[in-house]
Amino acid sequence: MMKSLRTKWNSESRALFFALVLIAIYLLPLYVLGENAHIRVHDNLDSNIGWYKVLADSGKLFGSIDAVIPQIINGLPRNSFGTEFSLLVWLHALFPSMVAYAISQTIVRFIAFVGMYVLLKHHFIKEKNAYPITIGVALAFALTPFWPSGMLSTLGHPLALWAFLNIRKGISTWKEWLTLTLLPLYSSFVLGFFFFLVLIGGLWLVDVARKRKWNGVFLGSIAYMTLLYLIIEYRLVASLLVHSEPTSRDEFISSRLGLYHCIRLAFKNFTFGHNHVATVHTFVILPIILLTLLLIVKNKKWYSERQFLLLLILNFALSTWYAFWFFIGWQPLKEKINLLNTFNFARFHFLRPLIIYVSFAIALSFLWRIGKKWRTLVSFCLILQTLILFTCNEEILYRATHKPSFKQFYATHLFNNIKDYIGKPPESYRVASIGLHPVIAQYNGFYTLDTYNNFYPLTYKHQFRTIIAKELDKSKQLTKYFDTWGGRCYIFVSELGKRYMFRKNSNAKIEHLQLNTKAFQEMGGKYIFSAVPILNAKENHLHLLKTFQDSEAAWKIYLYEVDFKEKEETLSRVSLNQ
Repeated sequence: MMKSLRTKWNSESRALFFALVLIAIYLLPLYVLGENAHIRVHDNLDSNIGWYKVLADSGKLFGSIDAVIPQIINGLPRNSFGTEFSLLVWLHALFPSMVAYAISQTIVRFIAFVGMYVLLKHHFIKEKNAYPITIGVALAFALTPFWPSGMLSTLGHPLALWAFLNIRKGISTWKEWLTLTLLPLYSSFVLGFFFFLVLIGGLWLVDVARKRKWNGVFLGSIAYMTLLYLIIEYRLVASLLVHSEPTSRDEFISSRLGLYHCIRLAFKNFTFGHNHVATVHTFVILPIILLTLLLIVKNKKWYSERQFLLLLILNFALSTWYAFWFFIGWQPLKEKINLLNTFNFARFHFLRPLIIYVSFAIALSFLWRIGKKWRTLVSFCLILQTLILFTCNEEILYRATHKPSFKQFYATHLFNNIKDYIGKPPESYRVASIGLHPVIAQYNGFYTLDTYNNFYPLTYKHQFRTIIAKELDKSKQLTKYFDTWGGRCYIFVSELGKRYMFRKNSNAKIEHLQLNTKAFQEMGGKYIFSAVPILNAKENHLHLLKTFQDSEAAWKIYLYEVDFKEKEETLSRVSLNQ
């Protein structure tokens, strides 16, 4: 008997070791390739990574609530960049950006694995010989292509749930409390844990209703973690509650979908998931969940499998909530209650990665118990899901789709050449970009009038709009995009549309640009970095100074200077003749 137990333990240990090796292999490109690695652009390279560097270089990491960062939009509120108590912010302050990124990916994926493993083993998968399921599902969960700047905001849910369920059962050791203490330092309240804590609070209420017991320790643990988040993210709390001036979020209109489109979006989200909480569950996990549902119905195991059924109902309910948050019927209420605009309550669907993978594990456990012939299917599904997730590795995915590498994207060497050519302190002039993201200039130390930020002063948005007003007039799509959101405060050009990355091999050009360069100049604007040539530059009082490109950059930059000299000289001559 002892030999048998030792064999089982050894088998599980080997499986655990193999899973950890696979995670290490998955992460290897980040360490081997460094800045030549390909990583996500959307809401990553085009924003957050640049923001961390700007914040670190600004000297405003511990700035007051009223502090501003002058490098962006002539003074972006410090609060737009979040708390200084985030360990991710400190990683980017202490290490080069790609080193910080690699370390962060490593932390998140290993903690995600451990969290899902202990959660399944202690609370959901009780069969002693079913360790391939607990380890396999934990591995798959850890390999999901999560949103990098979200940190453990979603992938930390299993570890947090393990701690809360232990405390709920009366197991209240230092491990559970340390977990609840440390997770807020490497996750976001608004990007995952607010919604998670609401769910846990709902579980506590259900317990009170069913058992007529308050379970004060469990309630105290929920309050403790919530309080920690409010302290750590005090800047967010101040921005939401102490609303000193209108921000770009005040013009945000999210509810514009009709009933049919909401229903369609609900099923789309349920089937395919969401970009920021990608679960890659469509081809393996969803069919297994539906197969398990059919077998439960066929065998009338409603009660014994009620846990699985409740999770499935919750899964679809969250997709429905997400879709109907954008229902046009909400808009009158959102106009009256500002918090409904400034806080995205649609993000309850950020709970779905946890729910989907726990459901997957329970479904596989159900099939595992039916008989040995089903265990082959279980093993096949775990292997196939892992292989699919490996193909979603950033290096494979973004290299295959011809996205720029980190080095090519930020093109530091190229922009240093531009800085040297201009030959003036960057703080003495302002720039804006056309055909590429403003964060590239920001990352390289330029002071920009354009930006991509979640919220900034509404007065600035209106001021900036005067620069691009005529271009917006040409495009209903761009007008709607800027006026009803405005997070991307870009120099939009109707001929380019909503495209922000024109590579140096692009044949695109602008023939009919209409910018208010006078307004641009009055805001401090001096230069425009354009990724495409502007054929009517002169009509816009833009003078092409030089074209820059090199082998390490994804871009060819046309450097234009705002130049009203010719017009002023003409007016001067007319005045003298009169």
